[in-house]
Amino acid sequence: MAILLPELPYGKDALAPVISANTLDFHYGKHHKAYVDNLNKLIAGTDLEVKSLEEIIKIAAKDSVKAGIFNNAAQVWNHSFYWRCLKKSGGGAPTGAIAAKINAVWGNYEKFAEELKNAGMTQFGSGWAWLVLEGDQLKITKTANADTPLAHGQKPLLTLDVWEHAYYLDYQNRRPDYLAAVIQNLINWDFVNANLVS
Repeated sequence: MAILLPELPYGKDALAPVISANTLDFHYGKHHKAYVDNLNKLIAGTDLEVKSLEEIIKIAAKDSVKAGIFNNAAQVWNHSFYWRCLKKSGGGAPTGAIAAKINAVWGNYEKFAEELKNAGMTQFGSGWAWLVLEGDQLKITKTANADTPLAHGQKPLLTLDVWEHAYYLDYQNRRPDYLAAVIQNLINWDFVNANLVS
């Protein structure tokens, strides 16, 4: 069962000007595709070849010999999840169940947005900022490189990619500007709400 590169849920220019078509073309068409291709090569002929992507991540996370498999599998999953966290004319304060949960933990959306942005800004080097459920508690967390909450018993609800390839063509070294723009304009709160109840 080959791991497939999922279709983007929108056109390559749909997130412009926050994320340009040029960035999406490289990020999705080159980086994400390379993780898919590498993973398929690494699992070919092994017992992992018949496992789901989530199963591969959880198995490889427990075995340092499988670090290459974990890195590629987690990056495939993280990126596939990230694309669905974004939509044209998204962002801003959420509605629905997630809004009440955010207000219960952070007091208001503004404080939440500030902490989410801070998680992305303070992730040294490459990685991800996340909103997760740990048990029934909302948390903002961050992971380095390919690491993913799936490997730590947490349920991802939302992620922001802070690898340089996610923003460098549009923002150069201005990661805070990229994070602020995505939070204000692109977060797909419908997807976050769906993750909360799934």
